[in-house]
Amino acid sequence: MSAKTLYDKLWDSHIVREDESGTSLIYIDRQLIHEVTSPQAFEGLRIAGRTPWRISANVAVPDHNIPTKDRHLGITDPVSKLQVDTLSKNCSNFEIKEFSMSDPNQGIVHVIGPEQGLTLPGMTIVCGDSHTSTHGALGALAFGIGTSEVEHVLATQCLVQKKSKNMLIKVNGNLNRGVTAKDMILYIIGQIGTAGGTGYAIEFGGNAIQELSMEGRLTVCNMSIEAGARVGMIAVDQITLEYVKGRPYAPSADEWDKAITSWQYLKSDEDAHFDKLIEIEASSIKPMVTWGTSPEMVTDIDSTLPYPNNGYNTTLQPALDYMGLTSGTAIKDIKLDKIFIGSCTNSRIEDLRSAAAIVKGRKVAKNIKLAMVVPGSGPVKQQAEAEGLDKIFLKAGFEWRDPGCSMCLAMNADYLEPGERCASTSNRNFEGRQGQGGRTHLVSPIMAAAAAIEGHFVNALEYLDN
Repeated sequence: MSAKTLYDKLWDSHIVREDESGTSLIYIDRQLIHEVTSPQAFEGLRIAGRTPWRISANVAVPDHNIPTKDRHLGITDPVSKLQVDTLSKNCSNFEIKEFSMSDPNQGIVHVIGPEQGLTLPGMTIVCGDSHTSTHGALGALAFGIGTSEVEHVLATQCLVQKKSKNMLIKVNGNLNRGVTAKDMILYIIGQIGTAGGTGYAIEFGGNAIQELSMEGRLTVCNMSIEAGARVGMIAVDQITLEYVKGRPYAPSADEWDKAITSWQYLKSDEDAHFDKLIEIEASSIKPMVTWGTSPEMVTDIDSTLPYPNNGYNTTLQPALDYMGLTSGTAIKDIKLDKIFIGSCTNSRIEDLRSAAAIVKGRKVAKNIKLAMVVPGSGPVKQQAEAEGLDKIFLKAGFEWRDPGCSMCLAMNADYLEPGERCASTSNRNFEGRQGQGGRTHLVSPIMAAAAAIEGHFVNALEYLDN
């Protein structure tokens, strides 16, 4: 039997039928559903007179439109309220499990999946959301799909797909102190570009990846989509198993032992063929900051903004103009208006602990209009409060919010006003992503926390050392 990559193994084990055209029908183990991309899918089922083929394989949670402040008052925006109410109605009608807004376990879909044990190694996982790649951190084949595909999975629990090529990104060596998983993936995107992974399933490997916690791995795989790939994944190891064990929907008792036996093979064979190999030295990565309107427009904290005549593409000057920045400006000289710590990229307990360690005993700078921390789920919020992290943030001048997608995207009450500049731990810095005319800089939680204290970008290592 020929050697296989992790992606090959996951793909081959889920093929229902393979066509001569190169397309395959693959089985989907888990579909995660939220309020934005599901209404038309459910309506399609009704029109066709169909019911879900396997109800228990589908789980729903509202997150994009959920208020993170004064939640007891309900959703005031009529469009947001309609989407959330429609999801609840559809889940009730089709008997699908929903973590509703009032559920203590509600949160961002890509946070609650792994947290609840709904995401398991070896699974195929889909969601009508591009950042479904997050779940590949647990050795799963996970990718985002469109609304018509959401309906198709509901009706058949299968999808027609074409197999991607294999790419391995090895991050060798060890990360420097003050450099995080977020810096790592931003650096990778800066190196290969936002189209670098197009057509590939990316597996992340190497010592620096293996040394990451599961939460760090989730961050890396989350932004695989920003590197152009639909799929990002990391092999199963002891860190994976320890993370999954004991979670509400994870296998228990005798089933756990069977699961471990099955999952131990979820790694690429030593002599497996990859269509593309990229090797990166971890020690070359510094704390990163995006400066433009695409995640590939990124540099390190010690650098200055690039010049259009340095062989860069024609999008550079428009990006600088939109961001209100000038070539040659030092990253550390960029002043900020708002700070956002949250999103499916960086809203887990490890992220909040690291940010709290930076701000403890300090105060948010006077020029910062709003600094907010939005936990990724109810359990994350409860854990943070049990550890007193909420008090640290509040004392420093941050707002402590309820779970939700929040300011990652302007689809709820949290957004930037035109011209406002934000240090954000989210995953996209497109024009208008956080609000019309808003200017987004992507950073790690500790970099966002340090920027909140200084009022401008600064190397968070300075705070770790003091």
